[in-house]
Amino acid sequence: MEKILVIRNDKLGDFMQAWPAFAMLKASNPSLKLTALVPSYTAPLAEICPYLDDVIVDSKKDDKEDFKLLVHEIRSRHFDAMISFFSNTHNAKLAWKSGIKYRLAPATKLVRFFYNHRLTQRRSRSEKSEAEYNQDLVRAFLKKYNMPIVEPKPPYLAFDKSVVENQRVFLQKNLGLSTDKKWIFVHSGSGGSATNLSLAQYAELIQGLLAEFDCQIVLTAGPGESEKAHELAQLVSDSRVVIYNKNNGLVDFAHSLACADLFIAGSTGPLHLSSAFNVPTVGFYPNSRSSQPRRWRPINDPDKHLAFCPPAGKETQMNLGLISIDRALVKIIPFIRRVWQIGDKFNV
Repeated sequence: MEKILVIRNDKLGDFMQAWPAFAMLKASNPSLKLTALVPSYTAPLAEICPYLDDVIVDSKKDDKEDFKLLVHEIRSRHFDAMISFFSNTHNAKLAWKSGIKYRLAPATKLVRFFYNHRLTQRRSRSEKSEAEYNQDLVRAFLKKYNMPIVEPKPPYLAFDKSVVENQRVFLQKNLGLSTDKKWIFVHSGSGGSATNLSLAQYAELIQGLLAEFDCQIVLTAGPGESEKAHELAQLVSDSRVVIYNKNNGLVDFAHSLACADLFIAGSTGPLHLSSAFNVPTVGFYPNSRSSQPRRWRPINDPDKHLAFCPPAGKETQMNLGLISIDRALVKIIPFIRRVWQIGDKFNV
């Protein structure tokens, strides 16, 4: 086993949840050559992933000719094994047509028969985080070939110190940020992948933090979310709040997230991306089995993440409007003091 194709070709947050698995593969056997199959959206991040040696961009959706070209490219690479961390019909067909002898994936429904190695996981039960499920697949592969298992630790992504310092200078100049204050990034958008707090809740949360800490609040916004970020800034109405809604792609955005002292968001891609730097995070989640904090815990250290969700129940589990911001602040403020290592009476 030398050349491995790893597949995680869904959304940003899902892709970041696979990084600990990539790290485990590389740490356990540095001689492995890992090639990732990803969509064009996450390809720039895959290209800077320290554990991946190469990247293949997935075929366009419902484009049969593009799919044939993808199959041809994969077959030409002569991979020794494939590990699909996300199994759907598209990936199953790709596995079957690829000609790769060892094909491992979660034992998911009927498509599991396209793989000759399967691991029963019951992900729908959400007994572990997505990252842990992904690592279990890697452990099964490593055990199969008697390779030692090296458990990775955060951070899973780090830039050179000069890169982060240059980005801080850039943000300082373009957003008017103070380098003498802590920077809290708040992402109020959902990216279409998860429910989130209302803007009124985020405004209440930010006002509560600014009453306690003399810090800077950086409102981030994805495509189509700039208007909401401006609306949130107006609701807070504080000069310490700035809007960061323009960047040069995901890698540039990642450079900025590496500068954050804390990141707050719903269960979205930016939350998971920021956690790769082991930045402290606060997340707001639905309380359904498939979306709860246990399943989608970010990949930073466990003691650097704080999660909130509404009460359990069919009528309440998806309603993040039921999360009390006052009660959340009671936990968030001491959490911030701990991760920033400041005393109870010290005002940042």
